[in-house]
Amino acid sequence: MTNLSFDYALNLFSNFLSNSGKSNNTIVAYKGDINQIIKFFTGTGINTIDAVKPSHIDDFKKDLDDKNYTAKSISRKLNSIKNFFSFLKSEAVISTDPSSDIKHPKYENDLPKILKPIEYRALRDACRHDNRATAIVELMLQAGLRIKEIEVLLLENIKEQQVTIGAYESHFQREIPLNNSAKTALKRYIDETRYQTKSKNVFITKTGRPLLARNIRSLLNRYFAKAGIEGIKVNDLRNTFIVFQLKSGVPIDIVSQIVGHKRISTTEKYLELIEDKDESKNFKLKEL
Repeated sequence: MTNLSFDYALNLFSNFLSNSGKSNNTIVAYKGDINQIIKFFTGTGINTIDAVKPSHIDDFKKDLDDKNYTAKSISRKLNSIKNFFSFLKSEAVISTDPSSDIKHPKYENDLPKILKPIEYRALRDACRHDNRATAIVELMLQAGLRIKEIEVLLLENIKEQQVTIGAYESHFQREIPLNNSAKTALKRYIDETRYQTKSKNVFITKTGRPLLARNIRSLLNRYFAKAGIEGIKVNDLRNTFIVFQLKSGVPIDIVSQIVGHKRISTTEKYLELIEDKDESKNFKLKEL
């Protein structure tokens, strides 16, 4: 096949990602990276997918470096591009993969960041008068929920000792135990603060609509600033849960299952943040 437009190729790849169960955020990230290189190609007179050569991708890589992109960002974009061209090759859309021999730049893989006790205590203090924000913080810090799981959490999935996270996007359903801090914060929000609405979502806006992930992120970022916490992202609350459970002696396979990691190797990287682990045969989830 020749003279194939970039739009045609990208649509094929997007459909493949969607049918493979990739999350919306993942698909958006892929499309953003690929559209960036397409814009670069068309700006240099390359207008069809079959016209792309390895040297053109190398030129794009150099352009990113000239624009002061970090090695980690360049590597991530190259990963998207390599997956894109590999897919097109597997579907016989192109006869050769021009990205196969392109090398990733070397960089040191950053370890996950976690909050220190003084930081998450300051965060609690900053949002102590906001029951909704407090409940969100405790669910991420004490139960390891993802920000998307906060968004999709339903009232019917809250039980006395646990919450159920239904299957969504590419993630499987799982049960997550709640400790006293998480249970208390969640109950207080629902009983005292949550507005009456037809929405089945636990976390809602003042107008009764589901609180979206971007709203949750903005909300917590405001409280990070109020607490004077710098260099921390919302997902680092979840990272903190993982590290403190591993440090307290909870088996890595149990932690991996609770937080919904698909591969235990994903959980293993957090072990590098642990200096001394509290060994115990009769473990229980640590309350922060």
